[in-house]
Amino acid sequence: MANHHCSCDLNVDLATHVQQLLFPKSSPLCGWACIGVKNRMARGLGGDYFDFIALPDGQQGILIGDVTGHGMHASLIMALLYGFIHNACLSLDSPVPVVREVNTFLQNFADRSREYDHFFSSTLFWGVINPQTLEMAYVNAGHPPPMICRGQEILTLESCAPPVGFFDDPEIGMAHIQLEPHDRLLLYTDGITETVGQEGELFGEKGLQRLLLREHDAHDDCLKRIFSTLDHFGPGEAMDDATAIVIDINAPLLPEDCGHAS
Repeated sequence: MANHHCSCDLNVDLATHVQQLLFPKSSPLCGWACIGVKNRMARGLGGDYFDFIALPDGQQGILIGDVTGHGMHASLIMALLYGFIHNACLSLDSPVPVVREVNTFLQNFADRSREYDHFFSSTLFWGVINPQTLEMAYVNAGHPPPMICRGQEILTLESCAPPVGFFDDPEIGMAHIQLEPHDRLLLYTDGITETVGQEGELFGEKGLQRLLLREHDAHDDCLKRIFSTLDHFGPGEAMDDATAIVIDINAPLLPEDCGHAS
């Protein structure tokens, strides 16, 4: 029995290591923004995922999502979905067809799994930023609304589509936002806002907004502060995966710079 548990632990450790290899090893280095990310899985394996994709036309893609469930099941679906999304983002020129293809992929996967009575879905935010104009086109498919801290104001990027995998032919809208120099864009998963406090209260979107407005530190310090705040807010070990991406906007790229930075 002890050997069996040891073998299981080794398999989980290996799966955790492989999962981490999927994600970018570093954030993009670009002149128009400072980008950072921090990801923490509650049980080693989980369903959160993120990616930074430099698109062929010079635009920067930002991906974050959260597969339904936790642990090994969510991790396996996430790995399949992650690879599919990455390829779709590189081959399709707009956020809407990307999200539609992802939805079809999950629907087809669920059809093949009906004998196991499994249902597969994921929240998803896919945004494409033009470094020359700082305009971002995006689809938010049921994901917690990203926040833009602009001075002492918080803007939120609400859903314009349901989570992928729920419906055969969902209505998928695309939105645009004009980013500005000194904006701070925060993307996150619900493991952050659903952190439970000492008396059962949720950290919530309001708690995250207060944290954003309180200090204007460097992007990497902001990430550390988010997770440190969560550690002190909750009474014990985190129960859900948590991911945060911080993008501090500097200034649009000049046309002559686009061949040297992205």
